[in-house]
Amino acid sequence: MRVAPERMRVAIVRQRYNPYGGAERFIERTLPALGRSGAEVTLIARSADGWGARRLLAVDPFYIGSAWRDASFARAARRAWETGKFDLVQSHERIAGCDLYRAGDGVHAEWLDIRRAAAGPAFGSPGRIGIALNPYHRYACAAERRMFGHPRLRAVICNSNMVRAEILRRFQVAPDKLHVIYNGVDLEHFHPRHRAALRAAARAELGVGQGEILFLFVGSGFARKGLDAAIEALAACGDARCRLAVAGRDRNAARFAALAAAKGLGDRVRLLGGREDVRPLYAAADCFILPTRYDPFPNTALEALAMGLPAIIGRRSGAAEIVRSGENGWLCEPEDVSGLARLMREAAGAARDPGAGDSLRAAARLTAEDYGIDDMARKLTDLYAALA
Repeated sequence: MRVAPERMRVAIVRQRYNPYGGAERFIERTLPALGRSGAEVTLIARSADGWGARRLLAVDPFYIGSAWRDASFARAARRAWETGKFDLVQSHERIAGCDLYRAGDGVHAEWLDIRRAAAGPAFGSPGRIGIALNPYHRYACAAERRMFGHPRLRAVICNSNMVRAEILRRFQVAPDKLHVIYNGVDLEHFHPRHRAALRAAARAELGVGQGEILFLFVGSGFARKGLDAAIEALAACGDARCRLAVAGRDRNAARFAALAAAKGLGDRVRLLGGREDVRPLYAAADCFILPTRYDPFPNTALEALAMGLPAIIGRRSGAAEIVRSGENGWLCEPEDVSGLARLMREAAGAARDPGAGDSLRAAARLTAEDYGIDDMARKLTDLYAALA
């Protein structure tokens, strides 16, 4: 017999807790919902930067390589929650036996299909061979199958309808176990009023001149999020007064800097690295751009909309579900460089037109207001109550 909700003991599983990650921001926003029910929350993790003095079960087994890393952590985390006899286990990793899984990374097999298609039709192409032989991909796909097929799984949080549809298509999961809860954004922290306060100084810091249009890309994992497409489209758009600022980390950042140089963009593309506070960049920008090839639901898209920035978003993104072309942004195909260049020209024209720009910015903010933290927390509270 399960204990009453107010005494529920909850384990949250995240291999490496990084306070700036998307999953971690989701976790931080779930804690108030759990706290209102009186739940006792424990984090199970290898490392927990920013977790503070809250309850922590540290498990850090030895590993070599990414597949061994995830497999060893899965075994250790499962032992920890079984020993701890928690009432509810919420995992942000692909680990069979959890009660509640948040599919924040989407479906790994779906992303691999997109990568295979991009590698070309011939199985013998280097990209396709690398995918087929990579032990991590084999492990991740097998872990997904085991987790979604495990009898203990009671619910899955999907951060977009796109992810929910992918899980239904690929795995034998009952539809009533799949709950779409969109990411929430802090509507006060990300507010258009910051634009007036921060814009001039931020544009000066970035070297953006009068009349120039700044596109902003925020995200890590540049290839997956389509930074190459954004750079190529900037080169193809034919407007020398358009610039691109990039905030985020990637171990292959030098390759993208080289691409910008090869396209003759010079200082029109700025790779800024990671930024703790991105609000000055949102304030400086005229349009957000994320032509992602696969992204369940990027928090940065919501933040940009909340700041009143129209957004160009890849169609294989959960954020595409809330972007309406020509109203609060535009939808793109990242492999269609000429089409993306056309959208960038359209966005630049709208930014230079006071009436069109004001309309897009107002619509962007209005869209974000439906996805505040409080709304997400309410839906989470209802789900936890149902699972108690």
